[in-house]
Amino acid sequence: MAEAMAKKLGKGKVRAWSAGLFPLGWIASGTHIVMEENAFFLDGQWSKSLKDVKIEQMDIVVEMGHEVFCPLPEGFKARLIEWEIPDPYGAALDDYRKARDLIEEHVTRLLAEIKTPTSP
Repeated sequence: MAEAMAKKLGKGKVRAWSAGLFPLGWIASGTHIVMEENAFFLDGQWSKSLKDVKIEQMDIVVEMGHEVFCPLPEGFKARLIEWEIPDPYGAALDDYRKARDLIEEHVTRLLAEIKTPTSP
């Protein structure tokens, strides 16, 4: 959810990847349903492992949930943010909606904080 939101709401000013410790390899149907309700589309996305993304090249890493620990590379100096977003996997659509809305609030706030370089 966060990847799609950051890409759309960031309007090309940020690059975003979502990954986890135990990826399914696919995105749950509940996620697709609630994201499309708010015009966020997951085309080209899949559930990725942390091994599939280059954490060492990121400026910001967000840990999304309860007791989630992202193993950061040695010497990682970027910003680590912790959000408490309940994982809705396997729950009712209303739980997916609550997670979506929380993530959207956090992503919107974070994007407002990010300063993008200005052109000379």
